[in-house]
Amino acid sequence: MKVTINDVAKLAGVSMKTVSRVINKEPSVRKKTYDIVMDAVNTLNYQPNLAARNLAGTSSFTVGLVYDNPNAYYVIDMQNGVLSRCKEEGYELVIHPCSYTDSNMEADFKTMIKRSRLAGLVLTPPLSEQNSIIDMLDEMGIHYVRVLSGRPTDEDQDTCIYVNDYAAAYEITAHLLSLGHKNIGFLCGDKEHKSTTERLEGYQAALKDHNIALNNALVYEGQYSFESGVEGAKALLGENNPLKITALLGGNDEMAAGALFASRLMGIEIPEQLSITGFEDSPFSRQTWPKLTTAHQANDVISQHAARLLFRKTRGARNQDKDIITTFTPSLVIRESSGPNSAS
Repeated sequence: MKVTINDVAKLAGVSMKTVSRVINKEPSVRKKTYDIVMDAVNTLNYQPNLAARNLAGTSSFTVGLVYDNPNAYYVIDMQNGVLSRCKEEGYELVIHPCSYTDSNMEADFKTMIKRSRLAGLVLTPPLSEQNSIIDMLDEMGIHYVRVLSGRPTDEDQDTCIYVNDYAAAYEITAHLLSLGHKNIGFLCGDKEHKSTTERLEGYQAALKDHNIALNNALVYEGQYSFESGVEGAKALLGENNPLKITALLGGNDEMAAGALFASRLMGIEIPEQLSITGFEDSPFSRQTWPKLTTAHQANDVISQHAARLLFRKTRGARNQDKDIITTFTPSLVIRESSGPNSAS
C-alpha cells in the first residue's frame, strides 16, 4: 500500500501538520524535529504528492527552466543540473522553450508562469539577457536566477550565475599563440548573445597582450551552428583571402566542427596546416577527427548552482546555502586539433 503522510507522522511521533511543515522546509521547524521526521520519510520511502501540495495552499513546489538555444546538448545538460537539485528539494521542474524573436514571447511567458504557479525560474541565455523579461518578472514578483556570460562586476550576484567566457577565450587564444600562431581567425556566434561579445573580447585581449595588432578581417560574424562554421571557414581560408590564417578559434564546438569539415573539403590538414579550437566541450568536440581543443564548460554543474541559488531565494532564512558558486570559468582542454605553427 502507498505510504501516506499519516504513516510518517505515526513513525516520527509527531502530528501530520509537523510533517507537512518539515516537507515544506519551513524555517520555524527545529533541527531535531526536522531530523526525526526526515528519518521517518527515508525509512518509509515516502513520496509527497507535489500536485496536491500545490493545490493545498499558496506555496508552489514547481520551478521552471526557460531556454532559447538550438544546441540540444546544452539544453539537456542545463535540464539535468536543475532537475537534480529539484529532486533533492522536493520540487517539480517545468521546462519551457521560448523564441526571443517571437513578438508574442513575453505574453506566452507570462501565461506559462501563471498557469504553472511557479515558485521561481532559471533563465538561460539569451533570455536571461533581455531586460524586458527581467522587468516583467520583477513586476510579477517572481523569483528568478539568470545564467549569464560575463564577469561578476557586471550584474547583481544575488540573482546571477556568471560564466566567464572572456577569461576562457583569452586562455584558448594564448594557447594558440604559444604554439607560434599569429594570424588567428575568430568565428563569432550570434551577435545577440552576450557570450559572443565576451569571447571576442577575450580573444582580442590576448592578441593585444602579445603585441599582435587586431585585424577585423580575421573575424567572421556568424551563428552558433555547424553550417555557420563551414561558411566561416570557407570565407576566412578561401583562395581569395590573403590573410594566411594558421589557426581558427570557433565561437563554440559546433562552429569549430563545421570549420574542420570545411577544411577537410579544401584539402587542409589538421593540425599540420591549420589548428582549430572550439568552445564549451560539447559532444561535438569529441566526435570529430581530430578531436577538438576546446574550453570545458560544465553546464550541468552551472545549472545546478543556479537552482541552488534560486532555492536560497525562495526558501528565505531556512536555506542559507553558503557553498553556491556564482562564477564559473571554462577550462582549457587540449586535444589533437591544435598544434605548432609549421611556418614559424
